[in-house]
Amino acid sequence: MSAGVAVGGVEAGVTEADLAELGVHRIPMPVPFPQAGGAVNAYLVEERDGRVLLVDAGLDTPEAHAALEAGFARLGRRLDEVSRILLTHGHIDHYGAARFVQERGSGAPVYAHPADVAKVAESGWRWREQVPLFVAHLARLGVPADAIAAQTREGERGFGLARRVAEVRPLEPGTVVETRALRLEVLHMPGHTPGLVCLYDRARRLLFSGDHLLERISPNPLIELGPDGRDGYFRPLLAYLDSLRRTRALDVDLVLPGHGRPFGGHRAVIDALLGFVEKRQARIRDVLRDGPHTAYEVSRALFPVARPGDGFLVVSETIGNLEVLEARGDVVREEAAGIFRHRLAG
Repeated sequence: MSAGVAVGGVEAGVTEADLAELGVHRIPMPVPFPQAGGAVNAYLVEERDGRVLLVDAGLDTPEAHAALEAGFARLGRRLDEVSRILLTHGHIDHYGAARFVQERGSGAPVYAHPADVAKVAESGWRWREQVPLFVAHLARLGVPADAIAAQTREGERGFGLARRVAEVRPLEPGTVVETRALRLEVLHMPGHTPGLVCLYDRARRLLFSGDHLLERISPNPLIELGPDGRDGYFRPLLAYLDSLRRTRALDVDLVLPGHGRPFGGHRAVIDALLGFVEKRQARIRDVLRDGPHTAYEVSRALFPVARPGDGFLVVSETIGNLEVLEARGDVVREEAAGIFRHRLAG
C-alpha cells in the first residue's frame, strides 16, 4: 500500500495505445482503501512464445478477481496463458491474487526480490506472529493503547485480502527479463519495502515502477522490524531517498506505475517529492522547537485528522522522516522509561 500527498507531474508523450504495440497492457483493479492512491495496476506483457508475463496481481478479493479476468478477456487472453508472475514488491495489493492466477491458470511461477519473499511466501512471517513485536515497538514510540488496538485491527483486516504463495522464486537485481518486445532489467529500489524492484527497458526508456514512483502521491515509508522486533533493521525513507536519486539518473520517457495511469516527466515528479520531504522535515523541526516529543506526538501534529486505523501509516511516515533528520545530525533520539523521544540537536 501507499499513502501520501499530491506531488504533481507532466503529461506523458507516449500513450497506452503505443504500449499495446510493445505488447504491454495495463489492467486496473479496485482496492478498498483510499490510501493506495486509486486502483492497483497489473501489467500483462506479451511473451515471445505467445504466452503472457504478469507484473503484479492485485488483491485476493472477488472485485479484484473480476476486474483482472475482465481485463484478460478484453484483450482476448486467458489466465492459463500466464507464463510467470513478477512482483514489484510484497504488499497485499500487489501479490494478493497471485495464487488465484496460479489456480485459474497454469501454475505460473511467482518471483519477488529476496528481501520481500517472506512477505509473500507461505513459509514467511504472519501478521499475527508479528503483532506482539509491533505492539511493543509502537508503545515505545508513544502510541497509546487504544490507537495500537485500532492499528492492529486494521492490519488483520488488510492481510485477510491476500493469500500467500506456496513457492516464491528470487528475482535478483541485475536479472534481465526478455519478452516479445522488451528487455527488462531488474533494478532494486528499496524504500517502500526492503525488496521493491523496478523493471527498466533501457532502449525503450520504459520503467515499471510499482509503488516506488507514483505521479500524484508519495509512497509511504513503512516501519520494518527485525526478526526480534529490533528497530533500525531497515530505515525506509533513507533507503527510499537514495533509490529516488538513482531513479532520477535514469533516462525514462514513460513510467508505468503501480497505481494510476502511465506518466512522463519522472524527474519533475522526483524533484517535487524531494521538495515535499524537505518541507515535511522543516515542519518536524518546528514541532520539536518546543522540546522533546514522541514520534506519536509528532505524527499528531503532522496529521491531526488521520483516522485511528491509519495510525500505522502516519507514525511510519513520521519515523521515516525522523530517521533522516537523525542521520543528518539535526535530531537526537533519547530513551527514558522505555519510551523514545526526539529533540533537536544542539
